[in-house]
Amino acid sequence: MPSRLAISAFASCLLAAAAAAQPAGEEAKACVPSGSPPSQEYEHDNQTKAWPQEAQRFRGDVPNVARRGDRLRLAVDGGRVVELQDCPYGDTAHQYLYERFDDPGRFYVVRTPAYEDFSYTLVMKRTGRLFTVYGAPVWASDKSRFLTVACSLLPERGALTIHAPSGDGLATEAEIPLPCAMESCSARWDFQSWISISCTPRGEPGKKGAEFVAMRGNDGKWNRFGR
Repeated sequence: MPSRLAISAFASCLLAAAAAAQPAGEEAKACVPSGSPPSQEYEHDNQTKAWPQEAQRFRGDVPNVARRGDRLRLAVDGGRVVELQDCPYGDTAHQYLYERFDDPGRFYVVRTPAYEDFSYTLVMKRTGRLFTVYGAPVWASDKSRFLTVACSLLPERGALTIHAPSGDGLATEAEIPLPCAMESCSARWDFQSWISISCTPRGEPGKKGAEFVAMRGNDGKWNRFGR
């Protein structure tokens, strides 16, 4: 681990913690058919691949998780049910596929493939509110916060985001740009306040790319060090 003096000398930028928390989230929305209808291939893939594979993932979470056709049903506190409806129409087409229940965050993780995009929908067990993130949640060892990595060419996206539970929602502590236009990046927690990021040039898996770390200071701000 670098000394305090070395850390100070090689600091390249200060990443302020984002002030805006997102306690409200969103409500599940009904699908409004518009644009091109789903293809027969889409229907066939759901019936033979996507939904049977999903059923295996939520088998241990029944009866809290169920599917009725194009609707994924998730039980939340208070005896309520959140219903996520696939909407396979036009340029806004998207669907919901159950991934897992996240114990530390008390939220359901739902894969949300869409037309030329991909995200995860987090559904809070207590409130039923929805939050969108662009990478699978990876928790720090103390379970106080998690990171997501969004690194894609289409759509153009490159950021490491650090999220922390805040009341009934999520706060964004920091968002660190990644060089994803030229490289593919990954991140890992080395300590609860220390994240290592490594990138590999696209199409050159054996070549070394950008490497740096993000560290959380005593003031709660995240600092980036390295090239």
